[in-house]
Amino acid sequence: MKLRSLLTIISTAGLLFSDSAFAQSALNDILETGELKVGTTGDWNPMSVRDPASNGYKGYDIDIMNELAKDLGVKLQFVPTDWKTLVNGIVAGKYDLTGSASISPSRMKVAGYSESYISVEILPFTTSQKAEKFTSWASINQEDVTVATTLGTTFEKMSKEWFPNATIKVVEAPARGYQEVLSGRADVFITSNIEGATLKAKFKQLVNVPVGVSRNPTPIAMLMPQNDQVWINYVNNWVKIKKMNGFLDTTAKKWGLTQ
Repeated sequence: MKLRSLLTIISTAGLLFSDSAFAQSALNDILETGELKVGTTGDWNPMSVRDPASNGYKGYDIDIMNELAKDLGVKLQFVPTDWKTLVNGIVAGKYDLTGSASISPSRMKVAGYSESYISVEILPFTTSQKAEKFTSWASINQEDVTVATTLGTTFEKMSKEWFPNATIKVVEAPARGYQEVLSGRADVFITSNIEGATLKAKFKQLVNVPVGVSRNPTPIAMLMPQNDQVWINYVNNWVKIKKMNGFLDTTAKKWGLTQ
């Protein structure tokens, strides 16, 4: 083999095995710093709920993340975020992963996901005072109906797509769509069956709109850096282990969720 050809092969191999090919994973950073950073909104009951008094968090997500940090042998730091900046925080490296987030095509364009560990379905809710007005999905899609939703959530996109004839009132976190309905400033909001059950238990005036069939069954997973397959592989296999040993099922039952 000629020397020039040999040098070309060595040069090509060097590019393939350069630092960029072996870029350090978030897993390495976590183990080196001894800290796992998790982005959470603190406003999705019972997944992640922030206590203003203690500035701490509780919920299904919080238990999951504490278990992950324990198995990694590191400390856990929650990084406050909101729905409109949740994905941007992952892209910018503000946290290593997020708590539960619905898997959507728009998010998948820029962020990765862990394996899914729970799923949700979407239902509409109103107050008992307005319940007679709504009997179906179609009854919500009317010009005299105001649907409230929170900026940056998947519910915002769904509301605009499903109810083009209604008025869509978008509020910005920490405000929530359900609060607009409770105050009488809106008629309906949509949310997951998970959050809806929790809200109905807390606010007795909230009721389901009797639509019969829920919409948009959606898998839930952790948002992760898109190009960090080492870290994604670790979390995916961790999820599989926790499914098999019953931890995820036990935690879901603790918070009134079903797997």
